[in-house]
Amino acid sequence: MWKLARRTIRYRGKSLTATFLALFLGTVIVMTCGGLLETGVRNNAPAQRLAQADLVVTGDRSVTPPLAKGADPDDAEDPAVMPERVPVPAAALDRVRGVEGVREAVAERTFDAALVREVRGGASPVKAQAHGWASAAFAPYGIAEGKAPARDDEVALDTRTARAAGVGPGDEVRIAAGDGTRKYTVSAIVKTSRQLDRAALFLTDGRAEALAPAVADIAVRTDSGADLADVRDRVAAALDGQPLKVVSGDGRGTVEFPEVLTSGSDLVALAGAFGGMTTIVAIMVVSGTVALSVGQRRREFGLLRSIGSTQRQLRRMLLTETLMVAVVAAGAGWFAGPPVGRWLFGEFQGTGFVSDSVIYAQGWIPAVAAAGALLITALLGGWIGARRGVNVKPVEALREAEVQLRWAHPLRIILAVLFLSGATALAILTVLLFDGPIAGSTAGPTVLCAVIGFALLGPGLTKLVAWLIGAPVRWFTGAGGKLAVSHARVRAVRMAAAVTPLMLATGMATGNLYLQTTQIEATKSAYAANLRADAVLSPAAGGVSDSLLAEVRRTKGVEAASAYATSTGFIDGATDEDGIPLQGVSARQASLTTAVRPTAGSLEKLDGNTVALTTERARNLHKTVGDTFTLRLGDRDEVDVRIVALFKGRPGYETAFLPAALLASHTDLGRPSQILVRTSSSAVVPGLASLAPGLEVTDREALIEANAEDAQTQAWINYLLIAMIVAYTVLAVVNSLVLSVANRSREFALQRLVGSTKGQVMKMLTIEALIVAAIGLLLGTAAASTSLFPFAHAAANTWMPSGPWWIYGAIVAGAVTLSLAATLLPAWAALRIRPVEAAGAQE
Repeated sequence: MWKLARRTIRYRGKSLTATFLALFLGTVIVMTCGGLLETGVRNNAPAQRLAQADLVVTGDRSVTPPLAKGADPDDAEDPAVMPERVPVPAAALDRVRGVEGVREAVAERTFDAALVREVRGGASPVKAQAHGWASAAFAPYGIAEGKAPARDDEVALDTRTARAAGVGPGDEVRIAAGDGTRKYTVSAIVKTSRQLDRAALFLTDGRAEALAPAVADIAVRTDSGADLADVRDRVAAALDGQPLKVVSGDGRGTVEFPEVLTSGSDLVALAGAFGGMTTIVAIMVVSGTVALSVGQRRREFGLLRSIGSTQRQLRRMLLTETLMVAVVAAGAGWFAGPPVGRWLFGEFQGTGFVSDSVIYAQGWIPAVAAAGALLITALLGGWIGARRGVNVKPVEALREAEVQLRWAHPLRIILAVLFLSGATALAILTVLLFDGPIAGSTAGPTVLCAVIGFALLGPGLTKLVAWLIGAPVRWFTGAGGKLAVSHARVRAVRMAAAVTPLMLATGMATGNLYLQTTQIEATKSAYAANLRADAVLSPAAGGVSDSLLAEVRRTKGVEAASAYATSTGFIDGATDEDGIPLQGVSARQASLTTAVRPTAGSLEKLDGNTVALTTERARNLHKTVGDTFTLRLGDRDEVDVRIVALFKGRPGYETAFLPAALLASHTDLGRPSQILVRTSSSAVVPGLASLAPGLEVTDREALIEANAEDAQTQAWINYLLIAMIVAYTVLAVVNSLVLSVANRSREFALQRLVGSTKGQVMKMLTIEALIVAAIGLLLGTAAASTSLFPFAHAAANTWMPSGPWWIYGAIVAGAVTLSLAATLLPAWAALRIRPVEAAGAQE
């Protein structure tokens, strides 16, 4: 059978090429998602600036939300990552220095800074991360020019920052940091042996401590020859009982790049979800392509049966052919998968979804899993596709017209009902149980369940829709339309092979694209509903000083100016892994810069340890105005806050308001990050930029866009992944149509021999292609609707999804163009052959 299989491959170029492409691209896409998943699980971010530190002591940002009373311990939430840096107590430095095996320990101060350059039209900041000079040795940074900073008005710049600012030793620069903008003299230019991801500048240790009193981390060097693991355990024991952890190796990278702590889990969730979706789609595409290819060879099987071949021999031959193609495709995919994965990972990093410091990691497990899954799928698809052809009696196979009528296997119907029931249940859950962005967790799988259910019922649905549209098509298109409709009804099983992937592509593209646009619009709408400010002011670095806020309030035309800070908090006793968004505002200015209207209490009482909550949140906590509860802030510190106001919040987008001074003191900046400004005229806004060097002024619309940036980033990531899946299903559409048309050359020849012209045949095929596109679009749109309407209601309190209509127009145009091109091009090639030759050609 191996020899026979090798020989038949030479005469099955089209069908085997289609199978190869489906397997190859399926392996690549599944392997890519596997590589992203492995990268997220490993989450390796090698140390850069702290590369010469053997150990690093840092605040533990992982907190497990408390269990509700009476809850099962097995229902405990995963640890949450606090959004702010957890400061290291100053006393911890002496404890670390006293540990046996510790040679050196340095308390690091890390804060944002910016060199402010004068340019035409204002000031341009060059941003960098600032540290004390003692931290320079841990990269290590060496002095390229000049000398180390010795006075509080001196600074050492790395080569990147100096080059960007165009300065050198002895030059005077203005640096914005924690206490505003001050002048410094460049004392040195420092460099490292390798390029670091973040620019750096170094002040004296005393000046760094003045600007950032809190210790960010403690960098430790151990004695030569000391066992690192033993020293680490001793340091951890010395700090026992404090919210600190001791890291080494790649764990040091999470200290430099704290965003790695969350981006890893985000990448795992995304890659896992899309990996599962991609695998299911790949299985459907591969099995459908293989089954279609095999199903077209029934007459060949009948001939082989008539000369004595057994069913077992035919199955072995077929599976051998499929195995040979699958192995080659898997091998090619093995080499192509990693480059595609690296490219996609680079795109993720470019959008900011994943930290630039994380290293892409793909081992052998994703490759083996992808190749194995697609190999099994190919063999299973080949076996299913050949089952009827192999089992049919030889005489029946030779005389039977090439029309497959049976498709409704009981198992197929049961699975279809289960998937469609699942889609219905998920849609109902989306409407009844969820509000806001979290509704996407059920809306996304709803589309997948619906398209799988429709795919399983594809032949029946194709025949039904063809019957429904048959009369109008015949009426408007005449004889060509009558032939096309008859073909659609009689060859429904074969036509469904093209309709199914087209429906899959249409449904997933429409559903996922409009899910993202609806989410973005809902996020913007929710934020805009709480905003009355005309502009927001953002200092170049260091946050908002009291003097700057006072100066803004004194500016003519400014009606209100509120300090503004954001973070995330956790309410004691609430089991919310994601926490609650917090906004810090100035009490007396909040009513003019935000649209919040209290239903009880007053925002003007936001002073000290106080909070304003939504009525829904307060009801869940069984609290009201005047009551107190414990709030864990972003730096892990717990504060007892008193409720001074309640307001009606938008479901799914609830937030809490705190005094700006309270919230800002528990953020990395230690100060408010922005100023919300309400002006008497829009003409006042541009002039606010002159109040401080490097002050950025953003209008209301830009502020709303910036707030939706995370949602837009998530949407862009989803667009990339959906584009890969849709492109793969497009290949399946092309494969199905090309194989189907190429197998009908005898039919076309017979039509021409009885008097049809090339134009009439092409007209019939054009109508068939339009019918395929119409059925695929109709079913795909129906599948997408099962998630879009429920999600729009849950996320935006409306039944209509948001987003430009041209997206759907582009999907329709693409589906129609694809169907026409994949049908008419091979048909045109087939019609170039003389009818007599085509009628007598080999099958």
